Amino acid sequence: MRLLSRKKSNDNKIVIRFFKSTFVVGVAAILILALGTYVIVNFALIESGFLSQNDENTVAVFWVVAFSVFCLAIGIGLSLLLGKILIEPIRNLIYGMTQLSEGNFTTRVNLGPYLDKNTQLSTTFNNLAERLQDTEILRSDFVNNFSHEVKTPLVSITGLVSLLKNDNLPKEKRLQYIELIEEEIQRLSSMTTNMLSLSKLEKQDCLHEQTYYNVSEQIRKCVLLLEKKWTQNNTNIALDFDEFSLYADKTLMQQVWINLLDNAIKFSGKNGNVSVSIEKKENDLKVSISNTGEKIESDKIDKIFNKFYQGDTSRNKDGNGIGLSIVDRIIYLHNGQIEVDSNDERTTFIVSLPLLSGQELQENN
Repeated sequence: MRLLSRKKSNDNKIVIRFFKSTFVVGVAAILILALGTYVIVNFALIESGFLSQNDENTVAVFWVVAFSVFCLAIGIGLSLLLGKILIEPIRNLIYGMTQLSEGNFTTRVNLGPYLDKNTQLSTTFNNLAERLQDTEILRSDFVNNFSHEVKTPLVSITGLVSLLKNDNLPKEKRLQYIELIEEEIQRLSSMTTNMLSLSKLEKQDCLHEQTYYNVSEQIRKCVLLLEKKWTQNNTNIALDFDEFSLYADKTLMQQVWINLLDNAIKFSGKNGNVSVSIEKKENDLKVSISNTGEKIESDKIDKIFNKFYQGDTSRNKDGNGIGLSIVDRIIYLHNGQIEVDSNDERTTFIVSLPLLSGQELQENN
């Protein structure tokens, strides 16, 4: 935030300095041109005999009139020139801002080389418009996805409840329908919980409940919590790591591992393979979670951590595009990084978390 504020402050200073310099140069040019022209014209008139050096009153009047007229002419000319250079780009900028305020996020501006050379206003404005356009696309996608994700289980529940009203319904069918209703309710509950969690994390700037704990043991427990899912898919789980400890928010990190493991199990498909490894590199702890399955295209890797983004548009996979956004935010709050490496054989999510020294641990405790 400090670097961003400092950059904005420097940009503002450049803009102000540019306009000040232009004004000073303009005024100086008017005075120099007017004075130079007066001297030349006055000398030429005296040499031609039109004016007499002894006629001081005539010379003085001519000097005042000529200087005034020429200043006016030069002033009008430079004003028109500067207006073309400065006022027109500013008018374009105002027009672009008006378009943005009206929701037209596709608008772009070109303020020309004179104004944009030092201020970079065109680049800044166009970057802003592009960000707003991306946000609008995400919002629109979220509305579509959210309406679909909510509507589907509600329609299913409504239909199943109608079937349960049948008094002649066999007991086995009744139990089956009740189980399906429970699953749909669980889907709604999970989606609501994820949305609330993401909203809370986005408002959080720092961590308050960090502790030193065994992260290896935590990951093993997360695998056990997801046992039902990986047994249903007949997924082969391979854990290859020693014991490692980490200073972090234990509850939030558990959510990270569950989300990543659930994602890996889901996209590995039937009879897939999921592996987890942990290694220490310099001052970081790297946790890699890999799964076999379809490759994530490079253009999608840049978007999978965006809120409400779903790479699988066929909707054959469960989810609502919030889980990886939560993971990314939690890792960010821990000053860590998350990377994705995907090829035709497997996809790997690599989480890098900083390891604190003994002195740092004592200071935090």
